[in-house]
Amino acid sequence: MADDKNKNDAPAAAAPKVEKKKSEKRNKKEDVKKAGFAANIEEGLEAKPARLKLRYRKEIVPSLMKDLNLKNPNQVPRIDKIVVNMGLGDALANNKILESAVDQLGAITGQKPVVTRSRKAIANFKLRENQAIGAMVTLRGDRMFEFLDRLISVALPRVRDFKGVSPKAFDGRGNYTLGVREQIIFPEINYDQIEKVKGLNVSIVTTALNDEHGLALLKAFGVPFRAA
Repeated sequence: MADDKNKNDAPAAAAPKVEKKKSEKRNKKEDVKKAGFAANIEEGLEAKPARLKLRYRKEIVPSLMKDLNLKNPNQVPRIDKIVVNMGLGDALANNKILESAVDQLGAITGQKPVVTRSRKAIANFKLRENQAIGAMVTLRGDRMFEFLDRLISVALPRVRDFKGVSPKAFDGRGNYTLGVREQIIFPEINYDQIEKVKGLNVSIVTTALNDEHGLALLKAFGVPFRAA
C-alpha cells in the first residue's frame, strides 16, 4: 500500500516543476519578442531618411516635373554630391592650423575629411610637392541632405547682413559653388576655441543638364538666392 501511495504522489510532486519550466519558456519568448521589437524600432530610427530627402521624393520631383515640363521622374535633376573644401595656405608654416581645420571640417560635415596635398612644387609660394595645403569632404546620401539642411536652415541665416546667395555661381552644367567666408556660422564650431577664422567652399554637384535646371532644383530645396 505504501508503494502505491508513493507512485500516486510522484506525478503530483512533478507537476509544479513542469509548470515552472513552461513559465520560464514563456518568459524567455516574451523577452526575445521585446528585444526584437526594440531592435526593430532602433533600426527604423537609424534608417529614417533625411528630411530633405523625403521632401525631394514627395514634393520636389512632382513640382519640377510640372515646372520644367518633364514627362519622366527620372529626368528630374537631383543632387549627386556635395564637396566641402577648405584651403589652408597658412598651414605651410604651422601644422596646427591644418589639424584644427580637419577637426572643424569633421564637426561641420559629420564625416572624416581628407587632407589635400600639392601636386607640384612652386618656389615663389615656398610650396613643396606633396605638401598638405587643405582638407576636403565629399558627402553623399543622407549626410549630404542633412548638411544641406543645416546649411540652408541654420548656417546661412547666421551670416551678418545676409541678403541671399548669388545665382550667378553656376558652372554652366548645373553645378553650384558657394563661398563661405567664416566657418563660425556653423553651430558645430565653438567660437572661443578657434585659433583663426577660415573660409571654405561648398560645391553642390547636380545631374542637371544646364544652369536653369540647376537653379530650379536648388530653389526647390530652399537655397536662398538673392534677386539678380
